[in-house]
Amino acid sequence: MPHIDVKFFPRDLSDAQQQALADELTEVIVKHLQSKESSVSVALNEVQPEQWKSEVWDTEIAPQLDTLARKPGYEM
Repeated sequence: MPHIDVKFFPRDLSDAQQQALADELTEVIVKHLQSKESSVSVALNEVQPEQWKSEVWDTEIAPQLDTLARKPGYEM
């Protein structure tokens, strides 16, 4: 039951663009993890730039930096 939680700075994405992003992410998960499409869930969450450090970096990125499959190219 893969779940993808994408956090990003606000973007002016239409509902169709959000759906396309979720669909493409789902395709990647199905391809690489051999999951069923119906098992994948995707959350798209906008985070204000001024909240990034406290809401994302400090709580999700920094504590797992050594185990991230892909590390960010920035530090806070």
